[in-house]
Amino acid sequence: MKETIFVSIASYLDPMLFFTLNDAVAKARHPERLSFAVVDQSVEDQREAIGGLPFAQQVRYVHVHPQDTLGVCWARATAFSLYDGEDYILQIDSHMLFEEDWDQKLLAQHAKLRLRSAKPIVSTYPYRFDFVDGVPQPMKNEGRTALVLRPHPEKNPTQEDAVLRFMARHLFTDEPVLGCHVSAGFLFAGGSFVEEVPYDPYLYFHGEEQSLAVRAFTRGWDIFHPLLIPVYHLYKSEGTAYQTHHWHGENEARRAFRSSYLLERARKRLNRLLMGDGLPGAYGLGSVRTLKQYSEMSGIDYANQRISDPFGGKLC
Repeated sequence: MKETIFVSIASYLDPMLFFTLNDAVAKARHPERLSFAVVDQSVEDQREAIGGLPFAQQVRYVHVHPQDTLGVCWARATAFSLYDGEDYILQIDSHMLFEEDWDQKLLAQHAKLRLRSAKPIVSTYPYRFDFVDGVPQPMKNEGRTALVLRPHPEKNPTQEDAVLRFMARHLFTDEPVLGCHVSAGFLFAGGSFVEEVPYDPYLYFHGEEQSLAVRAFTRGWDIFHPLLIPVYHLYKSEGTAYQTHHWHGENEARRAFRSSYLLERARKRLNRLLMGDGLPGAYGLGSVRTLKQYSEMSGIDYANQRISDPFGGKLC
């Protein structure tokens, strides 16, 4: 059986886009089974350069000028619309480094998780890589811990603002850990995820992963944090303004919808999903499990605006 992978990439003014595409293909055991959905939010249309890639026929490319975009969730929803029935989906950012045979490693992890769940999702925050003298250097992990995603203790959800900040904490384990949160920059699942948990284009940035996690859980999907992550992420410095942030730069002043409006619209939408009527429709809660069941599993109680630790202080 030829297992195909749909690789969803939303890129915003990112000079690393072609590095990511080329590295993914070069390091895959079966590059011919990959299909890329690229939503390129760049000033210049890069269609010609895409056409010059040796794997161009495997790339579905959409160009949007940065002043016409509505944020990362809108772009990722557009990428989802390019899905064409592939067996699996890998959603990543546009500045990633891959290990050799990354595709086979993800497929093998997913196959093992199918023994624990009918609908497993493999997701966590990837380890970082940096360029040292022009050479990408990944931060290797030893596979003795899983990076478990948990809310920062500094903030509980409130009736006015359900948005939480999440962090990755190590848990010593010998198997993937059942989790309650996803990383939008590294998510691997069966391809039906695209149709069952469609990306909400009305969100902006904050709350994106909360929406995905809760909506997936209530539709019967299970999130697992793996021990080994075969992709690496080029992280920005926290607290630094970048032109590659959607809400910074000259394009912001030209948009019909400013970031302040998009942020407020997204905040209200997330509040409605998690502490309101559940946002009926495709972008709302599912009917397989309840938000109360999510609270019991995760310790994140949106209804009562409390957070507890389901790991009993074992995270380090």
